[in-house]
Amino acid sequence: MSQFLKLHQSAQLRQEMRINPRLYQAMELVYMPMLDLEQYLKQEVSENPLLEMGDADVEQEVELKDDADDELLGDDGIDWEKILLDGFEVGGRRAQYEQTEHFERTPVDTRDLHDHLQDQLHLLSLSEREVRMGEEIVGNINDDGMLACGLDEAVTGVNGWLAEVRPTAIATAESIDDQAERAAELEEIATLFRPYVLKEAEAMLKVIQAFDPPGIAARDVRESILIQLGMRDEQDELTYVIVRDHFDALFNHRWTELAKVLGVQPIEVQDAADAISHLDPKPGLKYSPEQEQYVVPDLIVEEIDGEYMVFANDTSLPRLRIAQSYREIAQDKKQFTGENKEFISSRLNSAHWMIQAIEQRRQTMLKVMNFIVDRQRDFFERGVQHLKPLTLREVADYIEMHESTVSRVTNKKYVQTPRGVYSLKYFFSSGLSTTSGEDISARGVKDKIKSLVADEDTAKPLTDQAIVKLLMIDGVKIARRTVAKYRDQLGVLPARMRKRV
Repeated sequence: MSQFLKLHQSAQLRQEMRINPRLYQAMELVYMPMLDLEQYLKQEVSENPLLEMGDADVEQEVELKDDADDELLGDDGIDWEKILLDGFEVGGRRAQYEQTEHFERTPVDTRDLHDHLQDQLHLLSLSEREVRMGEEIVGNINDDGMLACGLDEAVTGVNGWLAEVRPTAIATAESIDDQAERAAELEEIATLFRPYVLKEAEAMLKVIQAFDPPGIAARDVRESILIQLGMRDEQDELTYVIVRDHFDALFNHRWTELAKVLGVQPIEVQDAADAISHLDPKPGLKYSPEQEQYVVPDLIVEEIDGEYMVFANDTSLPRLRIAQSYREIAQDKKQFTGENKEFISSRLNSAHWMIQAIEQRRQTMLKVMNFIVDRQRDFFERGVQHLKPLTLREVADYIEMHESTVSRVTNKKYVQTPRGVYSLKYFFSSGLSTTSGEDISARGVKDKIKSLVADEDTAKPLTDQAIVKLLMIDGVKIARRTVAKYRDQLGVLPARMRKRV
């Protein structure tokens, strides 16, 4: 039975919600941290001839309209000529920040761990063959400073390289006209390009393990620590014996067990363990190529006459306004025709929207931070243990915006306060109940746990259950498993591993 394909046309009526591209752009502006926003606005100024950076001493507020985006989308609803002639800019800066100088960091070519090791390798009096084996091993050392492959793999890798270059070297030697010279060259190639064996890799590994930083090129943490102790001539010391023969017991803090096996006092084992703890288990990280991350606060909170005031730290942002040169063009009515009008209208709408969007971002951030300051006043006055639980939903309801907007506003944003610089996300935390009926922030509870452990008797460290009871005395109701989870998040060891003799 044959089948036929048919084409049909039909009309359907359906509803679709399409998000204006400018809405996406507005979301990106809200999400951007200060440094990224600076670069973005500079790019906008370079691409839109109707935008320019305003003078620092001019202050003028921009009126924000809820329907600004819809208004700017059409030509009929805008008195764009008036806007062009009048001009406007985002203003509002605090005088005390106007004199701040801003410098851009100059990129610096940093040398990483492999550069450091290669330099040491080439300073030694080694044969070309030894250098090649050394380069293969150095190339397989990871950022922690550990050898990331087995020596047999290193041998396979360097022999693979030999197989690639040997034919070219032989062909070059055979092209030599002088018979004696050709024979000598081929003999040297046979010696230099013979396959590597494991013994050569082991010998070169020992050479590299003597490099700086101490402990480099080890195959695990235990070997790295042994190398470091060996460089300190402690092969006959208790520290070396413990790491070499009893590393698992050392890792698990079994001091009494170690003392019995070694025939020494527990305090001696503990002292040895303290000495070992000062060694670097990841020696390569000190040469990490990662650059320091600088934080520029987006907001500033200051205490003035007993009140906490919030200011936008936006002095480094380009202050946008309509370019003066285009105001003069606007006075010539004859130029407002055809392509000229279309071009100027398009660019003006974009400039107008950008200035409005930047001011909207600024006002939204101020609203969010003002609510945080009002809610977390006890934190600013008394410290982290008085931080109250706070959710994005609560802030969103207060400022009458969507929760996702608040999330974008607080993401990767920082505030400078009398207590230091904090991420805005720091002030958001789940809560735990107290016997007084008030809630306490989970972050505040973690700080209480940290303080309790710091003040404990190290001979009788606090168990998780003991911490639960102490927190209950302070009015905090919490389960033992929650204490254990918070302790792990703080990097605090269990009680048995914190015990000191």
